[in-house]
Amino acid sequence: MSPLLLELFLGASVGLVGLGISSLLIMQMQRVNDQRRRRIQAATKPHLPVAEAELVNLFRRARVTRMAVLGRRAASLIAYDPARRDVYPAPWWVVVIASLALARAAAGILGGLFGSVSLVLVPLGAVFLARAFFGWCDARRSRTLFQQMPDALAMIVRSVRVGIPMQEALQVVAREGPEPTAKEFNMLGNRVMIGMPLDEALREMADRNKLAEYRFFATALSLQSQTGGGLTETLENLADVIRKRVALRARGHALASEARTSAGILAALPVVSGVALWFLNRKYAMQLFVDPTGEKIFGTAVISLAIGILVMRSMIQRSLS
Repeated sequence: MSPLLLELFLGASVGLVGLGISSLLIMQMQRVNDQRRRRIQAATKPHLPVAEAELVNLFRRARVTRMAVLGRRAASLIAYDPARRDVYPAPWWVVVIASLALARAAAGILGGLFGSVSLVLVPLGAVFLARAFFGWCDARRSRTLFQQMPDALAMIVRSVRVGIPMQEALQVVAREGPEPTAKEFNMLGNRVMIGMPLDEALREMADRNKLAEYRFFATALSLQSQTGGGLTETLENLADVIRKRVALRARGHALASEARTSAGILAALPVVSGVALWFLNRKYAMQLFVDPTGEKIFGTAVISLAIGILVMRSMIQRSLS
């Protein structure tokens, strides 16, 4: 036998011996694990149904919590607040579908300029449109609450002045105040009735509505309860300050009315011109949709108009802030 074959034979023999020893060790370990598993099952068998039920409940709660977290993240992505679903004029899914449809239409308009890349921007455009809609609804509600705040404080002052306790005065606003202020004070009164401290309930209402005037209200009542003093005088001064802020904001909107009208005319002029051109010479206007160069020109015009509207809106909002 040649030396090479001898080395191969010895190597194979050593490998087989090692494999056999490894197999024996693995079988021994498996036997020990089986015995341990049987002992554990015998010890836990009486408690197994309860443990399985607890595990099922834990997994179910974890799954619900995980779904709730994902739902809150998705809602925050489109600026939707489930606690204010009655504020929005349409359900969230209708808004999402409409936003997707508008974003897809915009992608079709911009397809001649960007090609297939515009389809990638459809989800981003839908998110932007949904956020804009829900943000507009929240801003409109905040403006209404801001304008109604002085009258609500005046109702509280009159109630406290005739001897009605503070909690009952809040209920008076909840019963007789206009919407949406009545609903907010109704929620405030309900939280106070179930045992929540008034200052904590006021802070929660201020955080929920994100209004500085509600924070002023919460701070004034908290300081008055700690330092004492006339409650009616404090609320009267606060109502007067908020009333001046409302008047100042209305004056700012009046002064900016000319700029807002000019911005509206400038934004509507290209649309009106395009519609008029469509009715006067439809064949000529169709070149913007059927000719590749016309599609690029139309996409550039739409982008320029959108940028101009956003710039004018930001300038007006900055002048009013």
